[in-house]
Amino acid sequence: MAIPGALRRFGGSAAIVLSAALVAAGCTDAAPPPPQPGAGAEAGPSSYPAEGVPEVVPQPQKAERLGDDVAVRGKVELVVDPFVDEPTRDLAQRVLREAGASDVVVREPGPPAEDATLLVRIGDRMAPGVVKGLQANGWGAPSPLPAEGYVLAARGGQDTVVLGADDAAGAYYGVQTLRQLASPGRIAGVGVVDQPNMPIRGSIEGFYGSPWTHAERMDQLAFYGDVKLNTYVYAPKDDPYHRERWREPYPADKLSEVRELIGQAAAHHVRFTFALSPGQSICFSDPADFQALLAKLQAVYDSGVRDFSVPFDDISYTRWNCGEDQARYGAPGESAAGRAQAEILSRVQREFIDTHPDARPLQMVPTEYSDYDDSPYKTALREGLDPRVVAMWTGDGVIPRQITVSDAEKAAQAWGRKVFLWDNYPVNDFDGSEGRLLLGPYGEREPGLGEQLVGDVVNPMNQAAASKVVEIGAADFAWNDDDFDAQRAHRAAARYLATDPAAALRPASAADPATTRALQVFFDLNSMAPLANGSPWLPPAPELARRIEEFRSGWDGGDRAQALNELRDYARQIADAPELIRESAPADFVADSEPWLRATDLWGDALVTTVDGLQAREDGAGQVADERFAVAADLARRAEQVQTIPGETRPQGPVRLADGVLDVFVRQAPQL
Repeated sequence: MAIPGALRRFGGSAAIVLSAALVAAGCTDAAPPPPQPGAGAEAGPSSYPAEGVPEVVPQPQKAERLGDDVAVRGKVELVVDPFVDEPTRDLAQRVLREAGASDVVVREPGPPAEDATLLVRIGDRMAPGVVKGLQANGWGAPSPLPAEGYVLAARGGQDTVVLGADDAAGAYYGVQTLRQLASPGRIAGVGVVDQPNMPIRGSIEGFYGSPWTHAERMDQLAFYGDVKLNTYVYAPKDDPYHRERWREPYPADKLSEVRELIGQAAAHHVRFTFALSPGQSICFSDPADFQALLAKLQAVYDSGVRDFSVPFDDISYTRWNCGEDQARYGAPGESAAGRAQAEILSRVQREFIDTHPDARPLQMVPTEYSDYDDSPYKTALREGLDPRVVAMWTGDGVIPRQITVSDAEKAAQAWGRKVFLWDNYPVNDFDGSEGRLLLGPYGEREPGLGEQLVGDVVNPMNQAAASKVVEIGAADFAWNDDDFDAQRAHRAAARYLATDPAAALRPASAADPATTRALQVFFDLNSMAPLANGSPWLPPAPELARRIEEFRSGWDGGDRAQALNELRDYARQIADAPELIRESAPADFVADSEPWLRATDLWGDALVTTVDGLQAREDGAGQVADERFAVAADLARRAEQVQTIPGETRPQGPVRLADGVLDVFVRQAPQL
């Protein structure tokens, strides 16, 4: 049964669709499923998760409580269809064992195992066993499911957990949701129907400065599977074989690393996209350069890559790299550059992508990538570029204040196709971002962009582990931008980092509360996100700023004791946060954040000491107050001298956090 269009939301009609699907599958003897509780209710940012439903990240399109939880104990039977791949089977086994199964018997459909206390069925959405299992659990879904979609149902008393999908990725993502619904001894009695709004979701390692290490890339790819990101674009600006020496083959050791990354990506259902950036030196008219380009792509295709990008960003189109190009395309300029790029990219699409099985449409980055105003360059590229080639775009600005649906619509008109968002957040490689760790929420992206974009990849920081904070928000947004809540996703990032990374089960309830709170305090201090000129598009330390404003109001209003107590409590949280994070957060996050943790140590102590000075003055101990203020000033001076790690951050400089909020208060407090 075909469902018109790509369903973005699943309401109460799912049960009706299931009945029709049973007929279509030949299961006409099956009774219609019972009504779904709360069918048709919309789960918006203010109502998710619904009562009794554990929080899942990214937020599902629909999730409802079906009944009691399902007990997990003893022998569990895991029945999987052949299309369910080995990584998905392995993850499901690990989840079930950590949830309480003493033994997990894995088999394909056939005779049941003996003495099993629970059946977990993962398979084709229309397989009779899946259909009947969903029916028994009182849950339904459209059929067929969209790409990467899945349906999951668990209800106490049925002794069956059912997960249906139409492709291997959907099955894998369903198990990632099952992982968050499971806790020791149980699986939540919940029904889920889910699919991503955007088909391409992930990150692009496209920053300047120290590239990620191989170990960091391997970790990132595994993390993307956890949060249902499906794309990694390899495009580090400072990899010479990506840009300056693009014609040269990768050395054997580097190609071996690429192969390992490709395998890691496949194991976590991530598309490894290989980008090659020839624009600084290519001669568009030279057959040898075109063959060198194809040879480089062929080498990584042979290693397993099926997604390719040829970017032309951050180059000049006011000069040619060879005289032949002037003879062919005319004097250098916008229109000529657009024609040359359109011609070579279209040839790559036709002569390489089209001739290689399983290769997906070519991606590119235009030289004019940061606006939507028409130009001779855009006109030439729009008219000459093969319509299948996917064009990337950074928004209305290299670092935009916001990204709106209207912006994306205008960009689609300018490029003659829906665009692929290269989101330059949380990247910190530009003048104006020096000294900053960008840990704010994934904000100012408008719901509804999923209808206008083919995908969304964020350009992360040199600090890979710290980039996960924003990547989690981006994953939540790209999966379900309609119901996106930036603050909810930001809290989820803190919980993710506050949960044992070695555990398969990572439900929200598993996060350590003290570490979660310390991370939220630390995120707030580092929430300022700058534009290229250094001015903020996300404000500095909004929670601290709110508390200082409340303090000033209470102080001026006469209730100074309460004002001091409340500010002291938060100041103590700031001072204690670094040690809690060092003790309990992942080691790689701590290593990435260490300069900012050191600065927080000092600034937290400065704020506590400042509050002590104000208290002493209120108590009539003027000399003690002056001493406290002097100590606070010295702590602030030392905090401002903490530097970023040489070689790790570009541009380098003194660490900056909560500037304009914390430093101003410590400086002005003695005059209150």
